[in-house]
Amino acid sequence: MTYRAEYLWIDGTEPTAEIRSKTKILADGEEPGIWGYDGSSTNQATGDKSDVVLKPVFTCPDPIRGGNDILVMCETFLADTVTPLPTNTRAKAREAFEKYGDQDFWFGLEQEYTMIDPKTGWPGGFPPNGFPAPQGPYYCGVGAVKIHGRALVEEHTTLCMNAALKISGTNAEVMPGQWEFQIGPAGALEIGDHIWVARYLLYRVGEDHNIEISIDAKPMKGDWNGAGMHTNVSNQKMRESYDAIIAACEALGALGKPEEHLTGYGVGIEDRLTGAHETQRYDQFSYGVSDRGASIRIPWQVARDQKGYIEDRRPNANADPYVISALMVNTIGAALA
Repeated sequence: MTYRAEYLWIDGTEPTAEIRSKTKILADGEEPGIWGYDGSSTNQATGDKSDVVLKPVFTCPDPIRGGNDILVMCETFLADTVTPLPTNTRAKAREAFEKYGDQDFWFGLEQEYTMIDPKTGWPGGFPPNGFPAPQGPYYCGVGAVKIHGRALVEEHTTLCMNAALKISGTNAEVMPGQWEFQIGPAGALEIGDHIWVARYLLYRVGEDHNIEISIDAKPMKGDWNGAGMHTNVSNQKMRESYDAIIAACEALGALGKPEEHLTGYGVGIEDRLTGAHETQRYDQFSYGVSDRGASIRIPWQVARDQKGYIEDRRPNANADPYVISALMVNTIGAALA
């Protein structure tokens, strides 16, 4: 008897990396070992040195194929099997985790995305070459006029649950055709593994529904919300003390830190972080209780309880969760060490 292992990895597509996959047939009882692929076809190698090595780091049930089939998230290495590729962002998250893992970081990421009609190139709910009614009724809305693509969302949610991913919720977002799913709480490495696998499942469901999934930060120019990946984070000290909450906020706003973080928060930051549509401007930093126009929001219950977590509202939908977790762990970890 045999089973299928779908190997997943992050490629070198610029400016936003994408997930790739291919299938390996394994004998029952055989573990998914290292494998490889043509890096010259994924912008990760030259033709004369094209081999890239895949090392499995996370496996889960394949909820699309079912049975004993699995999904295998991998890191990418040079042919020496030791040196991570420059595009291996999980390796950077591993380094941060190894340095500050004793602080027990928890993450919850809110992945927004937009459903695009492949024929028109417009989001779901937008008439061809036209616009729907202004934003307002679509966020968490119900009804055929307001909501588009719910069947895809429900199917994707079920797949994530059957894959044992830490999906914790979904909702329709502010712009028509825009949705969000949440992953977490999860650890500093775990959060990236689960987000990338959930993205893979989302794209796969989109194939079946003939809907293109976009994580562009500003899929529609003008008076429409962008798409972000709000990042909720805490460590043990933050879950015990409000002083640690404030110290984390101050660390994220320290000299040079906002610029460093925004560099790793995805493509299109200036298009999305305009100071409008529930954002702070990209060139300003602020934090506040219940303030969705701040860079960092302290939830009201955290201020009440004097402990908990903070929400970084700056990351784009197209940001790499491994990069986000590495930045957050390094900055907050150093401040609260």
